[in-house]
Amino acid sequence: MKAGQAQRTGRSGRSKAPLFALLLLTAPPAYAQVSSDTIIERAARAYQQLSSFQADFRQVIADSMIGTFESKGRLLQAGTASFAMRFTDPNGEAIVMDGEYIWIYTPSTTPGQVIRTPIPKDATYGPNVLAWLLTKPVERYRTRYLREDAVGGRSADVVELTPLDPTLPFRAAILWIDRSDNLPRRLEIQEKTGTNRTLVLTGVMINRRPPPNSFTFNVPSGVRVIEQ
Repeated sequence: MKAGQAQRTGRSGRSKAPLFALLLLTAPPAYAQVSSDTIIERAARAYQQLSSFQADFRQVIADSMIGTFESKGRLLQAGTASFAMRFTDPNGEAIVMDGEYIWIYTPSTTPGQVIRTPIPKDATYGPNVLAWLLTKPVERYRTRYLREDAVGGRSADVVELTPLDPTLPFRAAILWIDRSDNLPRRLEIQEKTGTNRTLVLTGVMINRRPPPNSFTFNVPSGVRVIEQ
C-alpha cells in the first residue's frame, strides 16, 4: 500500500510540475497587470503634488522640412505659471514663463530678437509639455501600455497617450514613467506641426527651492523684444 501510494504521488508530482513551470513562464509581470490608466493617473497625481521640479534635459527635435536639432540644458518649474528651459547647448538660449509673460529667446535660429507673449489667463501650460500631458490625462487622452523599459538604469513603464481632445497640440505621446517616483524620465511627442520631439530628463530634483532668478528673463543688450 505505501509503495503504491508513493508511486501514485510520484506520478502526480511529475504531471503537475511541467504545468506549474509553464504558468510561471507565461504569467505576466505584476506591473503589466496594472492598467495604463492607473499608471498615468499615478504620474499625474505625483506631478500635481510637486511644489517644484528640476531636471537636466536632452532634447531632439526632428522635422522632415527643417532637419534635426539637438539641445541640452536645465528645466525648472514651480507652480503652474513659473517655468524655464535654460539651454547650455545652444548656450544662453532660454524659454521662460515668469508668471506674466512667456519669453522665447533662440538666437541660433532667430538672432537679435526675443519673443514675448502674455500668458493666457485661461491656460498656464504654455511651453510646459509636462503640464500638457499630466493635467487630467485620463480625461483628455486614450492610454495604452506598451512595455517595461529603463531610463538611465531606472525601471520605467512605457505608456502611449493619444488625444481625445482635438484642441490639444499633439498627435500622440509616449511617456517613460519611473516606477520609483511615478514621474516621467523620457517623452517622445508627435506634434500636429509635423515635428517629433524627444525629451530625456536626468538628475531630477523635486520640492527644492529653485535658484534665484530662475524664472526671470533679462533681455540681452541690443536684442529687440517682439510682442505677440
